[in-house]
Amino acid sequence: MRLSGPVRRNRAMLPSEGPPPAGAAPKSGLALAMLFLVGLLNFVDRQILSVLVEPIRQDLMFSDLQFGLLTGLTFSLFYSLAAVPIAVAADRSHRVRLIATCCGLWSLFTAACGLAGSFLHLAIARFGVGIGEAGGTAPSLSLLSDLFPPARRAWAIGLFSLNGPLGVFLGTSLAAWAAAEFGWRWVFFIMGAVGLIVAPLLLLLVREPVRGSMDSDPLAATAERLRFRQTLERLKADPALRWTMVVCGLGAFVSYGMLNWLPAYLMRSEAMPLAAMGKWFAVAAGGTLGLGMWLGGTLAARQAEQAGRGGYAVVPGAASVLLVPALSVALLLDGWTASLAGLLVPMTLCTMYIAPMLALTQELARPAERATVSALVMLAFNIVGLGFGPLFVGAVSDMVQPAFGDDSIGVALFGLVPVAACGALASFRLAYILRRDMDSGQSQPAYA
Repeated sequence: MRLSGPVRRNRAMLPSEGPPPAGAAPKSGLALAMLFLVGLLNFVDRQILSVLVEPIRQDLMFSDLQFGLLTGLTFSLFYSLAAVPIAVAADRSHRVRLIATCCGLWSLFTAACGLAGSFLHLAIARFGVGIGEAGGTAPSLSLLSDLFPPARRAWAIGLFSLNGPLGVFLGTSLAAWAAAEFGWRWVFFIMGAVGLIVAPLLLLLVREPVRGSMDSDPLAATAERLRFRQTLERLKADPALRWTMVVCGLGAFVSYGMLNWLPAYLMRSEAMPLAAMGKWFAVAAGGTLGLGMWLGGTLAARQAEQAGRGGYAVVPGAASVLLVPALSVALLLDGWTASLAGLLVPMTLCTMYIAPMLALTQELARPAERATVSALVMLAFNIVGLGFGPLFVGAVSDMVQPAFGDDSIGVALFGLVPVAACGALASFRLAYILRRDMDSGQSQPAYA
């Protein structure tokens, strides 16, 4: 058959003549390292404001409500909604340039935070950071899908996702040290300068891969650019994508609800000293978050290789099943040392869904819509999880406080157990749908 147009120009990228199925695109390791570094800056820049609440409040006399507006539900909504149009642009343009531009943008606004003299100034700067950060994760996931073949995507995305726990740990440690040594404004100046150096390095070192070049369908590399409405229609019509959003939303609800309230639970209910919190909980949280993401990605890649796409959902389902008794037992232990030790297992299990679900999203989406679908799936992650998980625990704690006193947070955390059970059921339902589609010959998306 004679090839013409875009298909002919990309003939070298067809699977039959291109890289072997088990391989990866040239310099994929370097690209993964650079995308990891950009993602790391994303999380560090997002984390430092939480660390600097007290010095900023003492200097600028902000209220807790004002900090809540900057870091809570309003910020998660703004970030999530901005991510969708940026992801649509990523599916229609040069992704490396877009990520580098967004990295430079959020770094510039991070530095501008150090110049803030009022709440309005800091709010504008932080929302600028949010706009930039919205262009980090979804386009990066799309790039990774064209740098690594299906058999290695969960592994690569699992490694990429480690920028979250490392960013939280470094953001907390570096911000506290720099603020003590130089003052809180210099924390923003330093991190902004680092990002403005990394952004052009990304452009210099990473090439834009051909879309779909690692997929089995030879037409994937030249898939038609899809309108946003078409992507929404397919999201509504595809039960696997819909259930992926449900699993992400429930998983994030539990993980954010746990991780955001465990420090207060350990200090209030289990009498953990503040010094011990800074010394032990930060390490425990960062370590378990990273371990959970790595385990989830590694086990899901192995399961998917053996059993097909259903393996991506089996791993989060099994983790949620184990989370139910693990969290219940940990909340019954007395004393902060025993409680923290007991919480290590549920803290690991609650993040094991992240890498498998991100990898599955890339598998289910067409190459021309991967960034957009990722952003839509992450709406459930950020709005349902970051927005309402901690809110649920806080509301239940306030409700039961008259009856349980200082133990009210522990009681509220027990409220996450049935949500985790629902997450397990949703994961196994998703696994069933994926296996049914594979048995009926619908395991690969159609490229029209």
